[in-house]
Amino acid sequence: MTEVIHILGAGLSGLAAATILARSGKEVHVHEIREDSGARFDGDFQGIENWTSDLDFFEELREWGFDIDEFKSDSFGIIDLIHPDDEISHPKTEGVAFRVVERGTEAHTIDQGFKRMALESGVNIHYKVKKPAEDCQIVAAGPRESSAVAFGEIFETSHKNLVAFQLNDKLAPGAYSYMIIIDGVGLICTCLWRKQRKSGRYLNETIAWYEENYELDRKPIKRVGGKGDFGLPSKYVHDGRYYVGEAGGLQDFMWGFGMRYAITSGVLAAKAILGECEYEKEVRRRLVPLVKASAINRFLMNRVGNRGFKMVANQWMRDQKRKGDGLKFMQWLYKPGILRRSLWPLVRIGMLRKKELPDGRIVHRMPFRGSLKRDLWEQSPRANEIGEQWKSKQREGGNLSFTESDA
Repeated sequence: MTEVIHILGAGLSGLAAATILARSGKEVHVHEIREDSGARFDGDFQGIENWTSDLDFFEELREWGFDIDEFKSDSFGIIDLIHPDDEISHPKTEGVAFRVVERGTEAHTIDQGFKRMALESGVNIHYKVKKPAEDCQIVAAGPRESSAVAFGEIFETSHKNLVAFQLNDKLAPGAYSYMIIIDGVGLICTCLWRKQRKSGRYLNETIAWYEENYELDRKPIKRVGGKGDFGLPSKYVHDGRYYVGEAGGLQDFMWGFGMRYAITSGVLAAKAILGECEYEKEVRRRLVPLVKASAINRFLMNRVGNRGFKMVANQWMRDQKRKGDGLKFMQWLYKPGILRRSLWPLVRIGMLRKKELPDGRIVHRMPFRGSLKRDLWEQSPRANEIGEQWKSKQREGGNLSFTESDA
């Protein structure tokens, strides 16, 4: 009799696990509360990093049997790194530093690509269904709470393809902002790691900065956003259930590049069910050290402000000049060396809060920290104009997929 496997969540981690299991002859049912895979993201761009392993992630995907041509991706080996004092430098590598993919329900998105591969493998996907986690062998649900939020605007532009990454504690408290432009469509986004009132002003001010420094010819389409819940659970296998992706806390605390962790954890969970590995052991060997390193980096960044951000940017460029490859600095940031391991007890006490989850697991999660005095400032005249521009766009039918109350 064919074994029946139930998976909660039709995101990347759940679909990756489902595809491998179905190809191995299992009857797989995936249960998703939303109306489609990718519905949570509404067409925003996200990056898949290529620095936490010596192996190119797309090569890993091919080895696991996934078709990377099922979705659109754009490779980048260089970015604009914007320092807090508005200096722009250019980290670069001869290889692929990261790839940009689109999230959402359009046919070319990575979510729909993984959905097609799952369906072709014989997976049964049930949308708009609320399935109890205790009835599933793999839990791949999205975030329940907020440790940080991101707000962005998608727009039309005549600017060439570009990725710009900005360290600026004013525009993105405790975090970063970025601009991605792919084939005439751009996304400007600011990430907030400290909770703010009237947080839309951060996006307005960020857009104003990019407009001033890049010739965008910007035509707003819609505004998007999302939240991230960052935490490390005590166990990744609990009561016979495998927790993958965000449900397992397998996220990048530092930059938010979580897709590689999510897909990898889904693959490992499937292989564990097939008897090919021990999930708890493999996750702790391959992924947890990276998550801890990113959490330590986040702990340090939360406390340094723009002076520290400037030091990071300068060190990045010095390291690139010395080694001839900007990717080496990012690889170093995620190496779980002796110094970072020694800092982990301090980080767990100073940044994370212990909590018992409804399923009985214990998690050390990062709360959404409060604002600081330096976060209080008035919008510039241009940012006010951008805010009014968006209100006008909304009256014409412009879509807003995320509100401050969602945070």
